[in-house]
Amino acid sequence: MSKNLEISTLLDYYGMLLTDKQRETVEYYYDDDLSLGEIAENTGISRQGVRDSIKRSETILLEAEEKLGLIKKSEMLKKSLEEIRKDIDIIDEKNMKIYRSDIVNESIKKILKELNGIDEMI
Repeated sequence: MSKNLEISTLLDYYGMLLTDKQRETVEYYYDDDLSLGEIAENTGISRQGVRDSIKRSETILLEAEEKLGLIKKSEMLKKSLEEIRKDIDIIDEKNMKIYRSDIVNESIKKILKELNGIDEMI
């Protein structure tokens, strides 16, 4: 994962741990691809102040992931959900070919609805 994508992802998960000014600065730099000079002009702080703010913010975001691991847990959960979907497809296929059970069809629909709800949360 590129550093820009990593920091943008960290910002999505942990951005509320930053001050409004820090979050704004990091968004300008990583999401909007502005230079330090452009950010300094937009925010009214020095170029060095922008750089320092970005570095402090990166540290906060990286430490938050190190301690909480929400991104790592989310990725593991996504992989698990994908495996569950594959298993559901196998069950559905077998049910359609062999058993043709309405109860199994309804259960599959319920499970898929729950999985979709979980997908929306992560």
